[in-house]
Amino acid sequence: MKKVRVLLADDHTIFREGLRMLLSQAEDLDVVGEANDGVEAVRLTQKLRPHVVVMDIGMSNLNGVDAARKILETAPDVRVLGLSVYKDGRFVTGMLGAGAKGYLLKNCAGEELVRAIREVMAGKTYVSSQVSGVVVEDYMRQIQGAGEPSLLALTAREREVARLLALGLQNKQIAASLGLSAKTVETHRQHLMEKLGMHSVADLTRFAIREGLVSLDD
Repeated sequence: MKKVRVLLADDHTIFREGLRMLLSQAEDLDVVGEANDGVEAVRLTQKLRPHVVVMDIGMSNLNGVDAARKILETAPDVRVLGLSVYKDGRFVTGMLGAGAKGYLLKNCAGEELVRAIREVMAGKTYVSSQVSGVVVEDYMRQIQGAGEPSLLALTAREREVARLLALGLQNKQIAASLGLSAKTVETHRQHLMEKLGMHSVADLTRFAIREGLVSLDD
């Protein structure tokens, strides 16, 4: 029997170990690797070629939404399955919009995660019943234009700049981190502030925490 190759991406080691033990009980699943942040998830996907990546959203260095997008740019056949504590519709639609094939909450039963992996491998989309309702509600807010600013309004580069700004870095530090000029960083900063309708780093920081770009632990 050909096993489904699974990569786990989560920045909490104990949680990853729990997932590995859980999935090892399924005869048709094989955990081939673990990543502790989004950057490593992208690298290990290219190296290990898993069938499914179980991806946390609120990781450091590169969040799950952007990591999913980068993974699928180079490996479009990989199924990304979002796994998060966030129930807000923005996170769900953001992950699915990045190309993920499913979304579950971290408090789901183990059997549901195994079922979700099998469902996405069968070509289906799996969204936990705990969040399916908020997906519809968020979609309705978007088409009615009543939603709050969302990550969906930003490019991948603008999201990177927003995350680093929210972490307290200055333009020159961000430029060095991303390999850009300070002037280019300032341009990205102006554009993302305009798109989000914000005027201060404090507003941006609150937005970044709400959207999962950074966590209170960062």
